[in-house]
Amino acid sequence: MRKVILITGVSSGFGKETSELLSRAGHKVYGTTRKETGYQGSVSILQMDLMDPESIKKTVADVIEKEGRIDILINNAGMHTGGPVETSPLDHLKLQMDTNFLGTVILTREVLPYMRKQAGGRIINFSSIGGLMGLPFQGYYSAAKFAIEGFSE
Repeated sequence: MRKVILITGVSSGFGKETSELLSRAGHKVYGTTRKETGYQGSVSILQMDLMDPESIKKTVADVIEKEGRIDILINNAGMHTGGPVETSPLDHLKLQMDTNFLGTVILTREVLPYMRKQAGGRIINFSSIGGLMGLPFQGYYSAAKFAIEGFSE
C-alpha cells in the first residue's frame, strides 16, 4: 500500500538515502531541507526550518492539503557541534537543542492530530549512539540525542 511519508533532513546522508529508497518503493515522499538544494529526483522537496515553528506548521499543512494524510513521519534532521563544554559557546547548546530536540518535538506535535484523526500512523525518530552514551567533546550533541531518546520512549 502506498504511504505518504514526511522525512526531515534529506539534503544528505541517511535522510537522502532513506527518502530515495522509500520513493523508489512506490511511496509518496516529502523531504525537508533548510535551504534550496536543486534536487532533481522523485522526492518532493519542501523547505522547512526546524527552529521555526511557523515553517513547521506550513510544511505539515502543505502535505495535508496535497495528500489528505501523513502516514509516516521520520524525524531525521539534525546538526552537530563539538568541543569541550566549558569553552563551547552556549549558543551551540541552544542550536543543538533547538534543532535536534525541540524541532523534533514541535514537528511531532504538529503531525499527531492528523494521525489521530486518520486513526493511525507511525513516527520514527532517528537518534545516535550519542543518545545512548556520552561521547567525548560532544556533550551538547549527546544531551540533545539523550533528549530524543527520552522523548521517544
